[in-house]
Amino acid sequence: METLARAGYAARGVVYLLLGALALTSALWGGGSEDTSGALSGLLDLPFGRVLVGLIAFGLLGYVLWKLAQGLLDADGVGDDAKGVLARAGQLVSAGVNLFLMLTAARLAINGGGAGGGNGEEKASAWLIQQPFGPFLLGLVACGVLAAGAVQIWYGATDGYRKRLSLPHAHRSWMEKVCKFGLIARGVVLLIIGGFLFYAAWTVSPEHAGGTAEALDYVHSLPFGRWLYGLIALGLVAFGAYGLIEARYRSINAPSTARLKPA
Repeated sequence: METLARAGYAARGVVYLLLGALALTSALWGGGSEDTSGALSGLLDLPFGRVLVGLIAFGLLGYVLWKLAQGLLDADGVGDDAKGVLARAGQLVSAGVNLFLMLTAARLAINGGGAGGGNGEEKASAWLIQQPFGPFLLGLVACGVLAAGAVQIWYGATDGYRKRLSLPHAHRSWMEKVCKFGLIARGVVLLIIGGFLFYAAWTVSPEHAGGTAEALDYVHSLPFGRWLYGLIALGLVAFGAYGLIEARYRSINAPSTARLKPA
């Protein structure tokens, strides 16, 4: 499980490094915003690109399994009190989000980018709205994403990430700055995405749902948008670096097999 978890953190880090780099390029020289699918698609043009994307998909599978272990088996030992249950629920939300990303990477590796595309968040929202109590369910998803964004901002601002990172003393100063900046930037992006989803649920209009690309475009439309856009793009690069740092220095406790046995 530890190997899968570390591979997962590394895979997520690579995706956000690519995404942030593409957004930063757009901020400097213009062009449209990319989402995570677009960032992964850029790898397909490299030698053995589909193999690379397939490896990322496998790594993300490990990350999803680790998040499930954190949420269902309390791998991090946060406990069963209200605070612990909330933290574990957040890990399950993260598992769902990254499952979507893993499936996107797997599709690209298999099809070479020749199928699918479009606004995945809009498609997923449209499917959910069509289910019984669909707008209510989408609203719950939106609340989960909003909560995840707020938690990431709080986690970065209060240095909560330090608890499970054993950083080398020689590099601790700059690594902590990178972790803090990356967490806050991605938290802001998640808040915007959650806002889109909530509005889509409120209006029962899935076309209002949006992902990272739409969140970045929204930031670009604000006053001083180009500067804010560049700052968020740099923050996504930092979040990608944070993923690589976690892959190397995070403490990972494999869940106890006793939790898998029936009582």
